[in-house]
Amino acid sequence: MCGIVGYIGSNNCVPVIIEGLKRLEYRGYDSSGIGVLDHSKLTVIKRKGKVSLLQEIVEKDGMTSNLGIGHTRWATHGEPNEINAHPHFNSENSLIVIHNGIIENYRTLKTGLEKLGYEFLSKTDTEVLAHLIDSFLKRGHNLSKSVRFALNEVDGTYGIAVLYAKEPDKIVVARKGSPLLLGIGNGENFIASDVSAIIAHTNNVVYLEDGEIAEVYTDRFVTKTIAGMPIDKFVEEVSMTLEEIDKGGYPTFMLKEIMEQPESVLNSIRGRLLEETGDIKLGGLTGFEDRLSKVKRFIITACGTSWHSALVGKYMFEQYLRIPTEVEYASEFRYRDPIVSSDDAVFFISQSGETADTLAAMREARSKGALCLGICNVVGSTIARESDAGVYIHAGPEIGVASTKAFTSQLIVLALITVLLARRKNMSLEEGRALVKEFNSLPQRIQEILDKNSEIEEIANHYKDAANFLYLGRGYNFPVALEGALKLKEISYIHAEGYPAAEMKHGPIALVDENMPVVFIAPKDSTYEKIVSNIEEIKARKGKTIIIASDEDYDIEKLADHVIRVPKTASILMPVLTVIPLQLLAYHIAMKKGLNVDQPRNLAKSVTVE
Repeated sequence: MCGIVGYIGSNNCVPVIIEGLKRLEYRGYDSSGIGVLDHSKLTVIKRKGKVSLLQEIVEKDGMTSNLGIGHTRWATHGEPNEINAHPHFNSENSLIVIHNGIIENYRTLKTGLEKLGYEFLSKTDTEVLAHLIDSFLKRGHNLSKSVRFALNEVDGTYGIAVLYAKEPDKIVVARKGSPLLLGIGNGENFIASDVSAIIAHTNNVVYLEDGEIAEVYTDRFVTKTIAGMPIDKFVEEVSMTLEEIDKGGYPTFMLKEIMEQPESVLNSIRGRLLEETGDIKLGGLTGFEDRLSKVKRFIITACGTSWHSALVGKYMFEQYLRIPTEVEYASEFRYRDPIVSSDDAVFFISQSGETADTLAAMREARSKGALCLGICNVVGSTIARESDAGVYIHAGPEIGVASTKAFTSQLIVLALITVLLARRKNMSLEEGRALVKEFNSLPQRIQEILDKNSEIEEIANHYKDAANFLYLGRGYNFPVALEGALKLKEISYIHAEGYPAAEMKHGPIALVDENMPVVFIAPKDSTYEKIVSNIEEIKARKGKTIIIASDEDYDIEKLADHVIRVPKTASILMPVLTVIPLQLLAYHIAMKKGLNVDQPRNLAKSVTVE
């Protein structure tokens, strides 16, 4: 959500910033802007809409400089337009600020600044920051101190970058609750909210932590706490490559990432399966296995798609570990004074590792003494750094806003944790070996489903004009129904709901008629006979049925308008397979409606504000 890019060096910063903003488009935004400092003069250009519109006017203007900052904005305070887009000036047009996050006390600060004579042009909380910093500059402080003093008065979250015409040799940046990093080059340095924005130029980065501020020069950087205490930061090398965040010949990132799932699942299990002993090796949990085996309760917190993977994790933990497991929306967790103790282990699932609500939930759980465990995709992310221990899903960069391969890799990691602990409790050697074998077979079985892509695309032709969908599943596949409905909503803008299949009779069946497509996840498992009865109830009311069925199930055809078959695997792993047809179905319906699946309206990839 929102994006920051900046450059200081000997080259023209404008193409670097525009390129970086384009690489951040996947995060979701509605306007963009760039500000440069050249010969002690600040120039700002802003546009509503895509970065390409900004690029067009910037190139026409001939903007050039060796120092600049850029921003993609996702509206929170004030509608999407050029006035509310970033950067924002102070009253003398000598300072500009870009900002990710939300200033919660901006109204109070704004009232105080208005009493001092400051006038506001925008409806944003960010303009308050520009004038607040300016108020300290007017008291004779330098830029770095003025930023520090201003931020000490701020409640909320921020990742900011500031340029000041009277100190034209630096960018000042600071972070609290919104990711920000420095890219270290040779005679040039970069700033960004996401490493993908600068990976074309350097893979050496410095991650800022909450409460830290940095002065970034051409040849060095200086870091302090907001209180002004000097701190040493280490330069880290990131392994991401530019090729990993390109489309690789696919028309969209989303399709590329769906098709990458044999590889992403393989990467999630690589080096973690011990075939001879039927055990699992997870380096991120080394030393915590005994404590995890003895905890009295698991809690899993997450948002969105990650919350659906958490629901599957609950089924896994309770079936195999017999440990009570609760699943919480991270956005609700800390606001209800949750009952958490040192006897609990709390898992926090986030693709980005920066989800604001999930991060806040983790800090709440830590304050109550719980063991905090992260499950995330982005190496070096805040949740990865602040958790007591955890596991990377290793899905690789996920650019499409609607999560696909990260979801299946989250399921894999939850299953790996389950088997790791179950083998220490009561799972037999034979069962452990059997499950390890099933893990190893998943990439090939996923590929078998992906090979049905054209078949699923043809099914999408029949339903692209539907107004509503219903998704139904039981057991492990109930969360898959929720995820399938979410995917369709996110990218096709078709209303869809997921339910446990048995709950269909308690309300949703009232919606069913000949125009209602109903998707059933119905592999041959312990709930099969029950879900067949549910299918018959829909058919009796002339509903259209799309059934995700097991390969060997041919009896189901008499109840189905369309069948998509998936290979058999262990029940604990079945959601990894059954969700993939639903991803493809949603994708093709959205594409046939002419929609932008990579950047669906109103959505952001990483939700870094509450």
